Amino acid sequence: MDTHLHHEPIHTEEHLQSSEMLRDIVIGMSDGLTVPFALAAGLSGAVGADGTSIIIIAGIAEIAAGSIAMGLGGYLAGKTEQDHYNSEERREYYEVDNLRDREIAETKEFFANIGLSPELQDKATEEIARDKKNWVDFMMKYELGLDKPDPKRARKSALNIGFSYIVGGIIPLSPYFFVDTPLDGLKLSVIVTLICLFIFGFFKSKMTGVNVWWGAFRVMMIGAAAAGAAFGVAKLIEG
Repeated sequence: MDTHLHHEPIHTEEHLQSSEMLRDIVIGMSDGLTVPFALAAGLSGAVGADGTSIIIIAGIAEIAAGSIAMGLGGYLAGKTEQDHYNSEERREYYEVDNLRDREIAETKEFFANIGLSPELQDKATEEIARDKKNWVDFMMKYELGLDKPDPKRARKSALNIGFSYIVGGIIPLSPYFFVDTPLDGLKLSVIVTLICLFIFGFFKSKMTGVNVWWGAFRVMMIGAAAAGAAFGVAKLIEG
């Protein structure tokens, strides 16, 4: 049972929302940089010298489809979190109404775990049990470890992930707008995208506490490996 008390709930909530937004951006950007990059690289190895327009069209189509799919995934994840919370909340209300003695015992156990004396445990439990909603909210947070999700979380997550995917996907595709041949576009795309992947990996690692240089290099190499594999497969099939 979690016995950690938050003394600054407003600050904690802001931090939580910020973390969720950053997580969405990381998810969208990482796939947006990698998948269209690999697709463009693969097509560059398959189309002829005049196939730049094909890569651009296919890349735009993939970015559109990918952003929708990723955004939908974020929306469903947010809805699942909300539905799970609502389901557990209904169960807690049922237990407060029908299994009151057990809920009182669990509440006392929490106060015992944070060091209150038996007398204070009884007083604190009696006080919190006066208001059913506050009691249920208390049990949701400290018995189940669940914070009430933002009701707009699913929509926000979908928009954050989808938009981040678009931004990430435009980066490896953009060089093809300014060149005449796919291979020229691929050369520029590799340079631009690997630099962006390195920078993205650097800040991602900084946020997550991983060694920033190793994290940046790892993210860059994953993108390079995906693009290289796509290009190699295309060339192999063409041959």
